[in-house]
Formats: sequence, C-alpha cells, structure tokens
Amino acid sequence: MQIGIVGKPNVGKSTFFAAATMAPAEIANYPFTTIHANKGVAYVRTPCPCKTLGVVCNPNNSACVDGTRSVPIEMLDVAGLVPDAWQGKGLGNQFLDDLRQADALINVIDVSGSTDLEGNPGNPGTHDPRQDIEFLRKEIEYWIREILKNGFNKIARQTKMTGEKVETAVHGRLAGLNITESQIKQALRDVSPPEDPTKWDDDILLKISVRLRELSKPMIVAMNKADIAPPGNIELVKGISGTAVVTMAEAERALRKAAAAGLVRYSPGSGTFDVIDPGKLNENQKRALDRISQMMRQYGGTGVQRCLEMAAFETLDLITVYPVEDEGKYTDHFGRVLPDAFLMPRGSTAKDLAYRVHTDLGEKFIRAVNAKTKRIIGSEYVLQDGDVIKIISGK
Repeated sequence: MQIGIVGKPNVGKSTFFAAATMAPAEIANYPFTTIHANKGVAYVRTPCPCKTLGVVCNPNNSACVDGTRSVPIEMLDVAGLVPDAWQGKGLGNQFLDDLRQADALINVIDVSGSTDLEGNPGNPGTHDPRQDIEFLRKEIEYWIREILKNGFNKIARQTKMTGEKVETAVHGRLAGLNITESQIKQALRDVSPPEDPTKWDDDILLKISVRLRELSKPMIVAMNKADIAPPGNIELVKGISGTAVVTMAEAERALRKAAAAGLVRYSPGSGTFDVIDPGKLNENQKRALDRISQMMRQYGGTGVQRCLEMAAFETLDLITVYPVEDEGKYTDHFGRVLPDAFLMPRGSTAKDLAYRVHTDLGEKFIRAVNAKTKRIIGSEYVLQDGDVIKIISGK
C-alpha cells in the first residue's frame, strides 16, 4: 500500500513526510523544494493478537510494544502542484506521474492561509485555504480525463463494433494509474453516461474522471500550520471536507527527534510527551517544547499519526492479518511468533492472503487454517481483522 503526500509548494509536505517516516527530505521556505519524489516507510498502529493468544511475539516486518503492533506502509512525497499542472505547468507532469500507484492521498494544506496558490509565502489569513483543496482535486481529475481522452474515440468505436465491455477497454487505458476494473464499473454506474460511448463528450469524461478520482485516489486533508491559523480557518476547511485533520508536522518532527536524542518520552500518536531531564534543555528548547505541549493539548496531539491511520483504516478500510506456518505455536519456519503483519483490504479472502505472501502459495492453494479457532477454511473465507492464518499449498 502506498500513500501519497500531495499539495501545493511550501505548505509543509516534506516536513510531514519527514515527521511520519523520519527519512531525510529537503525542507525549505520556497516553492519546488522537492524536485524528485521522496520515498519512505511510516507505521500505523493496530492491536497485536499476542495478548489474547497469551504469547510473546517476535515481529519481523513490524514492531510490537505492549500489545500494539506498528505495521509498515509506504509513503511518497511528491513535487508541489500548482494550478494547471495537468497542462504541464510547474512540475505538473512529473508530479502527477509520481502519483500513479498511490492508493490514497494526504493533501497537506496551509490552513493558516499564509501561502498563495503558487506556493509563495505571505502573512497568515491572506489566502483562503479551501481553494487548496478544490484546485488539487481538479488537477487530478483533469489529469485522469486527459489520459482517458487520449485515444478514447478509437476505443469507443471499437467497443461499439465488437461489443466489448466499455469498462474493460477503459481499464486498458487507466490500469497504469492503479485504477481497477471494478472501480471503473462503479464510476460508470454512478455517472450513467449514454450507452453509446461514441457519444461521450469531454464533460461526460470529466464526470467519470471525478468519480474515478474519488474511488481510486481517496483524499484526506491535513490542515497543517494549525498553530498559526487565524480563528475560523479550521472550521472553514472542515465545512468542505469531511476527512480533515489538524496537523502540526514541524512539532511532530521535533518531538520524534527529541525522543531519538533521549530528551523526551514520546510515542507517535500520543497527545502528550514527558521531558526526561529538564536540565539538559536550553532555554530555546524549553520554550519550544512548552509551545508544542500547549498546542497538543488544544488539538489532542500533532495529528500526523492520526492522518496515517485514518488513511489506512478508515479511508482504505484495511485490516491486519498474520500469516504463520505452525497454527499451534503461531510461528514461521524460523520459529518466530507472529512474525509478519499484513495490511489487506476488508473483504479479502484466504486465497488473496496466499497470493500476498507468495505467488506460488496462491497458485497452489489447497486450504487454510484459522489458527485462533483451529478450523479448516477454504479459499473464499473472508478474512477478519486480527486473523492468524496458516496457508496450505501443493508442491
């Protein structure tokens, strides 16, 4: 799974990325700091079954602290988007191409309104942050439409002549955007275009593209720079986006660095932190931490971890499943207990998990065992959150 960090230049995208992943990223107060996409790994928290099973786990691809498993997700920080990027303005073509494989997007905006649409800095309150959401949606939707539009007349004529399903032909054009045929079917049902695809004009293609963006690239708004936002800005943004989270990426990054340096005790996602030894802090550090503590009390934390977990568990509706080789001891062939945690779309089956672990397991799938209940399950068994599953395959 890949989550893209998007937005106009100079709103804190790279700071958000660095805070979430602790990966190095160039950060500066001018547009187009990010030229090439940055990739990193962040983690989302979920209950580990070790507690209910009464075992001590030995995580391999993740970490477990006191029964909470941190599962990795891939993050992508792309170049800033400016108006008319879909026509190639700024770094638009590169930005949009980088987003092809993203499953969900976190749109980082400057909720303080201190940067214009081009990403140029100004004073808080001089720009309406709602425009940042509307224009970014539009850029992605027009980008999808242009890809669909390229060669669509030929596709429309062919499907009309051969009787091929139009969603199959459209999927051939959009598969590179990580858009599934089922999402295309859903979009066509919702838009209800003319039965004859040769009658689909630019407006119809745009309506289809809008729905495809909603289905294939769902978006969460990270209201960054909330600590300097004028009164009312946060509520204005929430009014046009049901999935908006107050974030303070710079504060999150500072806390993670301070925790790594042994200055504070802080768990990402927590609403508080503790200073370990105040005597080790200089006056500037004390003032900065006091300010961060005050803002965290106001908003319930920095919001960065909340954004990641909302994307994974609410927007994408993922569940966590634990494949094992020994259903009695919950171990892999190295003897590690509950070694791996995989994020799977809700509704996935035991066979889907087999393919996720290894293609050969999927192709040679025979049956599986629910390690919690010790019951045999078939290929169509629908996985539940927290399942521990043994896959049995042929030679």
